[in-house]
Amino acid sequence: MNRNEWSLAKEVAVKAASKAGDLAREHFGGKLTVQHKDERGDLVTEVDVKADRLIVDEIMAVFPTHRIYSEEAGEGGAASDWVWHVDPLDGTNNFALGIPLYGVSISLSYQGRIVLGVVHDSALGITYAALKGEGSWQDGIQLAAKPSGALAKSTLSWIQGHAVGKDDQGALTLRHHLEHSVKRVLRMWAPSLTWAMLARGDLHGIALYNSEGEDLYAGLLLAQEAGVKVTDFDGNSLDLLGEAGAAGEGANARCNEGVGNGQGKPAYIVAAVPEYHAELLQIVQQAIK
Repeated sequence: MNRNEWSLAKEVAVKAASKAGDLAREHFGGKLTVQHKDERGDLVTEVDVKADRLIVDEIMAVFPTHRIYSEEAGEGGAASDWVWHVDPLDGTNNFALGIPLYGVSISLSYQGRIVLGVVHDSALGITYAALKGEGSWQDGIQLAAKPSGALAKSTLSWIQGHAVGKDDQGALTLRHHLEHSVKRVLRMWAPSLTWAMLARGDLHGIALYNSEGEDLYAGLLLAQEAGVKVTDFDGNSLDLLGEAGAAGEGANARCNEGVGNGQGKPAYIVAAVPEYHAELLQIVQQAIK
């Protein structure tokens, strides 16, 4: 794919995300069929399933030779270096509870590197999009993450994966330490919208603990293209999908996780603009040493 095809992929993703967002908004606050996906209590509604199919169909109609991983349908498409990740309703628990914090996350990667990210705030009808090397945009306005003020007086966000249990001492210790180090630690339970806030400069940083893929990659690129520095817990910059889960002798190893490959593998991430990143990374490392 050349840059023109990247632009086409962006158009397709933006259109699909907007349609899925409209579908969710039409059903928001209405009677839903809610089911538990697993023993952890994660929810799925009929809107998740319909939105997932809508997005997959839109993408496959234009890029039938690509691979696709979606939250509800799983793996599909052809074997390819081009891989899409789709979360059709990020924030399902919020959606089911009538909390207007839910969205759509669509990303495209080539040989493990994220080249396109689209996040759609379904409740507000706002679309964020980023192409590798071309910046992050909110409905035609370029984003530049420029928070100000001391980190100790700032708001951070905490994102954790579905697999993190209530007794995970690593998560408990780190979150407790963050809450005592800054003014506020926000938990939105809609990761893609959290990354959009970081890209806008509304948050000073994100600490992500053992989180997975479909609702991560689009927002991660959005933040990077807006000037955010993204590393693992050891301070290593991230390029390939799954690198944030790589275990060595440092901080990531102490979190007891293995190598990720970008298909739902766990990640440990510190994200902030360069001005604040070193300080936030130090706070994280103090908690997990």
